[in-house]
Amino acid sequence: MEYIKVTNENIEKEHICCAISNNNDIQVSSKKAWLSERFGDGLVFLKSTERGKCFIEYIPAEKAWNPISADGYMYIDCLWVAGSFKGHGYSSDLLNACIEDSKNKGKKGLCILAAAKKKTFLADPKFLKYKGFRVCDEADNGIQLWYLPFVENATLPQFKECAKHPHTDEMGYVLYYTSQCPFNAKYVPVIERIAKEKSIQFKAIHLQSKEEAQNAPTPITTYALFFDGNYITNEQMNDKRFLKLLEK
Repeated sequence: MEYIKVTNENIEKEHICCAISNNNDIQVSSKKAWLSERFGDGLVFLKSTERGKCFIEYIPAEKAWNPISADGYMYIDCLWVAGSFKGHGYSSDLLNACIEDSKNKGKKGLCILAAAKKKTFLADPKFLKYKGFRVCDEADNGIQLWYLPFVENATLPQFKECAKHPHTDEMGYVLYYTSQCPFNAKYVPVIERIAKEKSIQFKAIHLQSKEEAQNAPTPITTYALFFDGNYITNEQMNDKRFLKLLEK
């Protein structure tokens, strides 16, 4: 398998794996704009040259759009290998490339979000454990921060206090999200429309800076849905999922 690093120089002609379409589609243009603004912060997007979901995205933890304290670490936004790419060692290839790059940049280690049991859109804990990652912190909603140290006695990454007890003071549905996930640009307006049509109390909070994201009341900032103050899920809602949720 061959891999390519997406940069501001080639992003217009390269697909972004998680949303494969033309640049005029809202989900693609939204994600590419978000990436372009992050490259200056040291974000790396490494992907297969083949068309499909096979990529890793990582950034210095100080610049990560998550409420974590992990100075000197590299934070993995996403490691996703799916479909026909699974089972060929590509996840290991991408992780090894991240490890090598991070060591060359003098990082203390890596950190990434997961849970005790595999959750949608989060890293597989079995894979992380196999690769030597360990849990270093856990929020009340079961979201865990895992780390892989490169040096002995490295300070452990941890969630900021605002994220350890995910909660909002607002009633109804409240969604925190960023443009890191391309499909938010497509589906957030859809569920906003459904909520309005059904007179459901719904508020979408679009985190548009790393400072906002780093102080969010949730460890997961790409998509975190609350109801009456309580965290519900990080699973992205399309129209069918949201309607099913409303029926409960």
